[in-house]
Formats: sequence, structure tokens, C-alpha cells
Amino acid sequence: MGQRAKVTPTVYVSVDVEADGPIPGPYSMVSFGAVVAGWHDGEGFRRPAAGAAAFYRELRPISAEYDPRALAVSGLDRAALEAGGADPAAAMREFGRWVEGVRRGPGGARYRPVMVAYPAVYDWQFLYWYLVRFTGSSPFGHSGCLDLKTLYAARAGVPFAGIGKRSMPPDLLPDLPHTHHSLDDAREQAELFANLWEWAGPRPGPTERPE
Repeated sequence: MGQRAKVTPTVYVSVDVEADGPIPGPYSMVSFGAVVAGWHDGEGFRRPAAGAAAFYRELRPISAEYDPRALAVSGLDRAALEAGGADPAAAMREFGRWVEGVRRGPGGARYRPVMVAYPAVYDWQFLYWYLVRFTGSSPFGHSGCLDLKTLYAARAGVPFAGIGKRSMPPDLLPDLPHTHHSLDDAREQAELFANLWEWAGPRPGPTERPE
């Protein structure tokens, strides 16, 4: 008999980013929120209880360049961020310590952190760039990221192109609003992630036969 593969305990962290442009560097991350989305180990997946550990910061812009349309999505005021936004370096150090804290999972085990987002490509590029730029490293490593659209495509057995929340079964969707406030949206993503992880899969359609 083959030897069972070793399981690396993982804590999933839902992260949502609001930014004032399409890429980090020329443009700024203006806010980000994070919340624990669940744990997975040799015993299976566990979703967090209500009131799971959370992190939120609004950041001082790092450049004078910004797209007013992108900034408007967040509802944040540019002048207020310039005057009172958190220093990016301090905020990223604080976030790193927060992630280190949530790595202590149920039973005191040390869990590997993986970021989850919907879609991950936008949020990951900003968060990873800021972490490396201002702290020199990322608690998620260079690839500890899971995209919820990809997870849904794999679980549902559907093509990735064209996937949106409207195409997902209603029972998968969180009963939470999408407000474009980073912490609200991180919580919404966390619930979607847990629902996807626990989902039994698509029900057979009228012309399909269960195997």
C-alpha cells in the first residue's frame, strides 16, 4: 500500500484590496481588509465561528498618480487618505504580525497561511507588492494564493471564461452585501470560500445522469 501524503495544515485568509489604479507602484492600495476564512488539516476543513479574527487599514497613497474612477469605487477621499492614512510600511508590518497570529490554528498547531480572493489576481498583486516593497517578504510566500473563481470552475466542472457570481448556484452565495469596503468584502469572500469548500458539487441537470 502506498504511503499517505503528509498534510500541511493550512489557514485560509480572505483578503480584499481597494486601489486607485490598475497596478501597484504607479498607483496605490488605498485600503485592505482580511479575515480568517477557515482551516484545513488532516481532520478536514473547519470554517471559523462568527466574529473571526479580522484586520483593516486605510493607507496613505504612495504616489501622486491615481485614476479618479478607480478611487471612487472605494468611496474613500484622496485628501483624507493623504492626511490621515496609515503609513504603508507600518501597516504592512502590522499585517505580517496579524497573519503570524492567525497561523496558530485549533489545537495550537502552526498553520501555513494562504490568501484567498475573488478574483485573486488583482488583490494579490497589490498585497504581495506592498509586503515585499515595505517589509522585504510575504507571510504567504511567493505563491500562497487561491483564486475563488478558479476553485468554483474546478468544483463545478465548468469553463473558467464567463464565470461570475450570477452564474453560481444561489445556495453558494453569501448572505452578505458587496459594499466595496475592504473588510466587508473580505468577509463576503470568506463565506463564499467556506461554502465552496463544503459544497457537494453541481446537481445533475434534466439530461444528466449521476454516475
